[in-house]
Amino acid sequence: MHGNSPGDDDRRDGDDDRCDHGCSGDAVGAAADSGATERAAHATDGGVDPGVPGHAGSTAGASAEPDAGSDGGFDPVEVFPESDEMDLRPGADSCYKCSTCDTNCPVAEVDDEFPGPKFQGPEQWRLSRSDAPEVDPSIDKCSNCMRCDHACPTDVPLSQMHNTARGKYVDDELSTYSIDYLRKKLLSNYGRLGRIGAMVPRLTNFALSNSALRWVGDKVLGITNEREFPEFADQTFRSWWDERGGAKVESRRRRVAYFHGDYANYNTPEVGKALVRVFEDFGYEVAVPKQRCSGTPMFANGMLDDARRAAEVNVSEFDALIEEGYDVVCSCTSCSMALRQEYPELFDIEGIDRVAANTYDAVEYLRIEEDLSGALSDAAGDGDSSIPDVAYHAPCHARNQGLADQALEVGASIDGVQVQDVGDSCSGISGTYGWKSKHYDTSMAIGEEMFEHMESADADTGMTECPTCAMQMEHGTGYEVNHTLQLIAAALDLEGEAW
Repeated sequence: MHGNSPGDDDRRDGDDDRCDHGCSGDAVGAAADSGATERAAHATDGGVDPGVPGHAGSTAGASAEPDAGSDGGFDPVEVFPESDEMDLRPGADSCYKCSTCDTNCPVAEVDDEFPGPKFQGPEQWRLSRSDAPEVDPSIDKCSNCMRCDHACPTDVPLSQMHNTARGKYVDDELSTYSIDYLRKKLLSNYGRLGRIGAMVPRLTNFALSNSALRWVGDKVLGITNEREFPEFADQTFRSWWDERGGAKVESRRRRVAYFHGDYANYNTPEVGKALVRVFEDFGYEVAVPKQRCSGTPMFANGMLDDARRAAEVNVSEFDALIEEGYDVVCSCTSCSMALRQEYPELFDIEGIDRVAANTYDAVEYLRIEEDLSGALSDAAGDGDSSIPDVAYHAPCHARNQGLADQALEVGASIDGVQVQDVGDSCSGISGTYGWKSKHYDTSMAIGEEMFEHMESADADTGMTECPTCAMQMEHGTGYEVNHTLQLIAAALDLEGEAW
């Protein structure tokens, strides 16, 4: 085991030069998060490397892209300073029309009819008044990749504007009886469908693969039949968790609460299992609280009321665990993005800033708190790895958090394994965006560059941290795609984990 044994907390106790989380090295300050809150900064066993958003330090040698904030952390606009009225016009005034966001938008690159994020965001907000004209329908073409946030040199809250505009468009322009509204409702609330599908997974998988039903879904609901629906697992992650009896490691100070999201629960429980086994191998007590969808598909479809209800559950559950000494870790980069940035930007919920300040991507957390590279090097020191070489795609929501290169560092630490970056292009699927019939061709056009790079890579399988990017990678290339946590678990030769 690479961490302390169950119940042994000596590693974290008694050292004056350790931070509140007990990480090795000096505490190195704090980064601003959501205006009034701070995310604790940490050093690692291997040294300090500035650049990871939300932290003042990361693993030595890690290569992290700078995020959009000027101080290395998220700086969402304070939208509730004096009243409950959301007003983003001050943020819009920061835009000086350089068009950097437009040139970084993957949709605008392939769709000449899409006016781009500059129009969808600051230009519309500048004109926003109580008697403002209707939200332009082209807002529906925005894929919510959030690359514009990352690209903007003046920190205009573009994605916050887009999310708000989508919500206004749904509320004001769409009839609740329309097919458009029904499709958005279905795609936004995957958890509801997941609960039903998981009851009879084999029957569900058979039904979803039926060509006649897929044709009906395409023609009636506008959900493309060009894609194969992801299969439901025979056993959900939460069922496996309950069956094993919950946590196998107890610790007073080394604690993480796992936000697994709907997809890891219903479709890829192997990702959740890998996370649990890896963190327990490092001596962490893992909690899996009650939770709902992070809200990412709801933001993307303008279902902000649904997203708020989900956020209220998640904030309440995870904030209570943070009070008990837990940090929040996510296996999906879109989930960590939602909890860290979109929640405090869009909602005013008790505890929301604390949750945002204590949420991490799972691999990011291990790189900050542990000598992950050293553990991987030691485990694979004989160079006789059965793990195949992989073609890695960094999701847009990973790039927006400064995490584009962490999987490459993980691969470089495993002797005999090569992880090849397939470029910085967007996969094109952007969650539910590429599942809509009207956006399918645009989605595939955006993904073309990634497909070409994957096909030319000298690799045997694919890897990414985003489940829908994995769908697009498999769909466009035929690659089998795994998660970075599965690579780590396999490299550490954990029981029950194989690549």
